[in-house]
Amino acid sequence: MTEITGVIALQSDVVQARQAAREMAKNLGFGSADQTRLATAISELTRNVIQYADQGRYTITDKSDNGRIKVQVVVEDNGPGILDITKALEYGYSTGAGLGAGLPGTRRLVHRFTIESKPGQTRITVAMIKKISHS
Repeated sequence: MTEITGVIALQSDVVQARQAAREMAKNLGFGSADQTRLATAISELTRNVIQYADQGRYTITDKSDNGRIKVQVVVEDNGPGILDITKALEYGYSTGAGLGAGLPGTRRLVHRFTIESKPGQTRITVAMIKKISHS
């Protein structure tokens, strides 16, 4: 199982996480559209960490098995948490100066999206999945 981890504290960390996710997706056989969708999702999540929590970490893992190719990304921080996850997933809702499209947009870009948050810890897990055809 291949795994890449990194710290999120600077804008350059956003770029590094984005490139690492795209590269793993490419190496696993995802097409360019899925690579771009995953990279965009990671950019949004890591930028949110810098904006709302100052710093955090990411883990990109090849979770493929016999029936599917799967790249999973976990982004987590120890910031203030998301008080109302349901609201945060609505388009147009923002606690900052943004457009409120980040989390709902991210959720639409990926195949799997889960979010857990409480004060002092937020963990968002996203994944791109591709079924393996056995012909």
